[in-house]
Amino acid sequence: MHLASAMAGVGFGNAGVHLCHGLSYSISGLNTEFSSPDYPQDYKLVPHGLSVCITSPAVFAATADSSPERHAEIAEILGGKTVRKEDAGKALPEVLREYLYDLGVPDGIGALGFSDEDIPALVQGALPQRRVLSIAPISTDAEPLAEIYANSMKNY
Repeated sequence: MHLASAMAGVGFGNAGVHLCHGLSYSISGLNTEFSSPDYPQDYKLVPHGLSVCITSPAVFAATADSSPERHAEIAEILGGKTVRKEDAGKALPEVLREYLYDLGVPDGIGALGFSDEDIPALVQGALPQRRVLSIAPISTDAEPLAEIYANSMKNY
């Protein structure tokens, strides 16, 4: 397990995991309502994988202009259809939404109990995560992060 964990860390370190991870910390940390049905119900918990993936459609819509070729390629690989690079900003988020829906992921951070009033606190919780935010291909100031959280309230 240790070797597998180390390999995963090398992969993550080179893959550029940025915004989804940086935004996830405050989703999990500020959660007061959601209890994952797959975990003991004694306390409120947003599992790490859920807090990371739930913003992915909005994150990749926001980053598409930074590298439309890469976003289109990923959309093609995941979705099995040819995607023009100018359509990548819509295609990749849509493919991700389909996966999230098929996997039974809750419908955005609103389904976890968050509302628009929580966005400032979510942003404040994400801003210190410079280790992962600083490698994002877009600005990670408060305003773009707030927009991503707002666009993650509902995914379907």
